[in-house]
Amino acid sequence: MTDLPQTRQQDMPTETPSLSIRITMLLLASLTIMSGALIATSLPGIEARFANHENVVMLSRLVLTLPGLFVAIGAPFAGAIADRIGRKPLLLMSLLLYGTAGASGLFADSLSGLLIGRALLGLAVAGTMTTATALVGDYFSGDMRDRFMGYQVAFTGLGGLVFIAGGGVLTELHWRSPFAVYAIAFLLIPAVLKVLYEPEPVRHEPGHVPADDVTRRDILLVALFCLIAALNSTAFYLIPTQMPFYIEKLGIAPASGTGLAMGLLPLASAIASLNYGRLRRHFTIPALFAIGFGIMAVGMNLIALTQDYFGIAGSIGLTGLGLGMVISNMMAGAMAVAPPSIRGRVAGVLTASIFIGQFLSPLISQPWVDAFGYRAIYHDMGMLVGCFAVVGLLTAIRRRISVTA
Repeated sequence: MTDLPQTRQQDMPTETPSLSIRITMLLLASLTIMSGALIATSLPGIEARFANHENVVMLSRLVLTLPGLFVAIGAPFAGAIADRIGRKPLLLMSLLLYGTAGASGLFADSLSGLLIGRALLGLAVAGTMTTATALVGDYFSGDMRDRFMGYQVAFTGLGGLVFIAGGGVLTELHWRSPFAVYAIAFLLIPAVLKVLYEPEPVRHEPGHVPADDVTRRDILLVALFCLIAALNSTAFYLIPTQMPFYIEKLGIAPASGTGLAMGLLPLASAIASLNYGRLRRHFTIPALFAIGFGIMAVGMNLIALTQDYFGIAGSIGLTGLGLGMVISNMMAGAMAVAPPSIRGRVAGVLTASIFIGQFLSPLISQPWVDAFGYRAIYHDMGMLVGCFAVVGLLTAIRRRISVTA
């Protein structure tokens, strides 16, 4: 973990994005977490509906995380397409697919049909998230980029609170009900058409190093961010994939209560993300990773240590604080490193890494839960992210950059 170079001067936008652009970008960000969080509380109902299907325990959880696999497959291609044909055409096609594939769960009458719709949703998320991330890099720079990236993650967190809690309420009507909310994507198409603009190719000023000069250090930093993204996402998805079953097993809350408890994760993440720009002015990249992963480690271990509703809910909230700090740090850092001409591809591989972690989460956690129980998986993952916190701290200390004035 190393600190980042200063933003390339020739990459800086000449105008501050309008309020309408910023609002549209924030709304697009909310679609990412909605792709999974919205139906988290539907998982027990899906498992019950298809109880006669072989391997229903594992497959019902994949309904939540299968989009992650297809985001991981599609995002690098989406990044290359965004760099080649432009951001807006890909974004519009992705929104159309998002609404159609997401709402297909209202009608799918087989587990395989449900999974196919979720796979197509993953491809849509790949295009949406990759272009939205690249556009943040295109429209913003420097401190403004750090602040807006924090706002974007915060808005995603607040959206997660609404979608998880709302999903819990809708699930009490029927497990299919939350799937109707995916049609919201159609409402964003007019805003994208009217408000967002296609970034112009970067013009290099005399005397500046061309933005296309990608150094080995840039590549290593992006690879490190991708590793952090995969780990962070694997840990995060222990909450939506396992927590509904854990709380149900403990018998301490109904579906709506479970949704509210899990909603504290994105809410706390939003609080941390809203303050990311301020934190970044005082702490370096390694120091913020150390703090964020450290808070996550404490929160996940507290989940393992308590079995009452309010204790678990509070621990989920604490985990969310660390999560918001880590993901804001990761996204802002990666966009600061990426030259404009390959920013879409960098956003693509980062998006792929996030969703590889999402897809792997139940594949890793379910056998662990079956063998050792729910408490063990939260404890052990907490210890793993704690190791990353130690690495970040040692890096910051070694470079004497843990805190700056």
